[in-house]
Amino acid sequence: MSIQYHIRPATVNDVDTLLQLVIELATYENEPESAKATSDLFKENVFEKGYAHALLAFQGMPDAPGVPLGMALYFFNFSTWTGKPGIYLEDLFVRPEVRNMGIGKALFGELGKISQEKGCGRLDWSVLTWNEPSIAFYEKVLLAKRMDGWMGMRLTEEGIENLKGFALTTN
Repeated sequence: MSIQYHIRPATVNDVDTLLQLVIELATYENEPESAKATSDLFKENVFEKGYAHALLAFQGMPDAPGVPLGMALYFFNFSTWTGKPGIYLEDLFVRPEVRNMGIGKALFGELGKISQEKGCGRLDWSVLTWNEPSIAFYEKVLLAKRMDGWMGMRLTEEGIENLKGFALTTN
């Protein structure tokens, strides 16, 4: 089966679509309760402050878009080793019913174009260790390399609050 689709940058008018896809991703990853983002937070942080960017895949053509099929949400970082910016792909999601139709590859293709336009030295992302279909796709199709020897670390709001105790000055 084949479908016609297109990819474009998300706009502020797409906030609800992005949020729905994030909820679907969280459900796929067995953590629906972890998706706490709101439309207001997306509007402020993605479209007003520009902390992140998003690409959306829609069924149909640009002049007649249909249902959303997937998304890629990313932001820019910086590598001290390469001296260049990079892209960190926070989330890529393609709805299950349209997987294996090239949408994920096309989203990565758009990210590759953006990476080259911005002079990025790297495109990084994380994948859950149990997500074997995605890992196989990344390694076999995209030729991505595992980052052995690295372990992800995270502080949430409570941990960030605790960092105040280490600051030299208080505000």
